[in-house]
Amino acid sequence: MTEHELLAHAPDAHDSAADPRGTRDRAEFVHPQVTVGVSLKTYFGHEQARAWFAEVVQRAAVHPAVISGHVRLFVIPTYPQIPAALDTFSATPVLVGAQDVSEYEPGAYTGEVTAAELAELGVAVAEIGHAERRRLFGETDEVTARKAATALAHGITPVLCIGETSRTDAVDAATATVAQLAADLTGAPSGPVIVAYEPVWAIGAPEPAPVEHIATVTRALRDAVEADPARTGSAVIYGGSAGPGLLTRLGDDVDGLFLGRFAHDPSALDAVLDEAAARAAARGEVCA
Repeated sequence: MTEHELLAHAPDAHDSAADPRGTRDRAEFVHPQVTVGVSLKTYFGHEQARAWFAEVVQRAAVHPAVISGHVRLFVIPTYPQIPAALDTFSATPVLVGAQDVSEYEPGAYTGEVTAAELAELGVAVAEIGHAERRRLFGETDEVTARKAATALAHGITPVLCIGETSRTDAVDAATATVAQLAADLTGAPSGPVIVAYEPVWAIGAPEPAPVEHIATVTRALRDAVEADPARTGSAVIYGGSAGPGLLTRLGDDVDGLFLGRFAHDPSALDAVLDEAAARAAARGEVCA
């Protein structure tokens, strides 16, 4: 069975008849060859974000690897920007995500945004456990695990941010991040996740972590998710000052990249998509 047949036969995690964008569900990530994601944080105002969406869609909608599904692209704007993003990317394979999700089901939780409502809108992925959430808002592994469980229960794929806080030996970092991954998935239902390895000390830095360091940690994280039958179809990507050129240097040690400020320039995102397409082609040749 081909990758596209697998995608077509993948079971929906929620009732697609109730989802106005029924194709934007967890099945999109059954086994992407290469995954590229962008989080806009809160850098853009509403109109600036709409302009960025418009420019990116012109590029992604005609990119052969995105169209074919060999490269999966997701975009994570702020909560108020989600409807505009969904509208802009509606006729493309580009997935739209949220930068966070409530750990609670719908109810008396003022100010929270639930996974149920995000899924109803058509949100496909949710960024969970980012270092800024942990540092600024005191989110623990226990909170992260509850958010991941809620997202998965509603058919939203967690983009689970994992990373050591201070620079250390790569083997020690691998041990720490694998333990963190296990803690952040405690009690979570079955379903694929996107593990975003983001060493905290590399976020916002002039350069990403060294390639050898990244490779050691991402290989350990990949071994961990591949050993867990509940996480079939998961991907391990790298974030933390990631930009053009890094994916080529990392080769097959990652399943893709999670971009931040370097993707504010759509041409830089285009360059990364080209690299991802080359990686996907190389993977296809190995698997052929």
